[in-house]
Amino acid sequence: MGKSAAKQLITVLGASGLVGTAVTRELADRPVRLRLVGRRATAVPRGALAEIDVRQVDLREPGAVAAAVDGADVVIHLVAQISGASTWRVAATDPVAERVNVGLVHDIVEALRRQRPEKPPLVLLAGSMSQVGRATSARIDGSEPDRPLTTYDLQKMAAERAITAADAEGVLRGATLRLATLYSGGLDATDLDRGVVSAMMRRAFAGQPLTMWHDGTVNRDLLCVDDAARAFVAALDAPEAVTGGSWLIGTSVATSIAELFTTISKVVAATTGDQPVPVLSVPPAEHSVPTDLLDFVVDPSAFRRATGWVPRVALLDGLDRLATAFARDSAPGAD
Repeated sequence: MGKSAAKQLITVLGASGLVGTAVTRELADRPVRLRLVGRRATAVPRGALAEIDVRQVDLREPGAVAAAVDGADVVIHLVAQISGASTWRVAATDPVAERVNVGLVHDIVEALRRQRPEKPPLVLLAGSMSQVGRATSARIDGSEPDRPLTTYDLQKMAAERAITAADAEGVLRGATLRLATLYSGGLDATDLDRGVVSAMMRRAFAGQPLTMWHDGTVNRDLLCVDDAARAFVAALDAPEAVTGGSWLIGTSVATSIAELFTTISKVVAATTGDQPVPVLSVPPAEHSVPTDLLDFVVDPSAFRRATGWVPRVALLDGLDRLATAFARDSAPGAD
């Protein structure tokens, strides 16, 4: 028991989601204790070296967050509430989103304040690159003031500020990783990914046109979730370098939506043997938000200097892997 107690305890909140599953996979080979907390069943890697405690709970319940972070040396907070099956959108009138995206962070802070651990734990928060709002340069480098344009980004800013204030108070050692546009690299179940890449890949596999809400010139920084998971681990391994800051995590590669959708169409066609589906420009949907028409590409060099992290998965390789996973998961008899 004493030997187990000496191991680092890492709590992953949102462990059953896309990022949480990837983070779990990265940490499972370490001689640590992992407390995996999620609303759904959490996938546990086979042959894991870590001692793993899986908890399927609703963190909105009273006392749930306090129990989840009790005794933790590290808390990786990946929980987010979104609206819709394939979009990162939140209505301003959605009380659940406010409770999850902001309230749970305050619950973490209050729980750690009450528990008063001998050494403040490291708390890593998943943020968003679009929190900055309308960028004034080709790449966001972290020097820009935050002027969020959407409810989701306003909530991310509020959560980040709560972590920063608690860090300054000494309740915890906190840092935010502002993530670029994520997509699955195919190592996880495809139903976990509700982002634009997987949404368009589903349409392509169904033989449907890929529709853009503009002329396709909008640029995005596309980050494989496996690289995002490595970024969290890199931050965990360099707490003194990252504590107190917010860090941009991306590839620095600008990919236009037209290029992305066209590549998805071709990759899926190569997988299925069918003709590539067309890519069409259509009017924006009623639920579109201002950030849909803005470029978001990040410069992650500050995080690279602080931790040594670099993205490893090239976009085409990631899309090839994801298409293979879609074909696998849709095959007759697939689980």
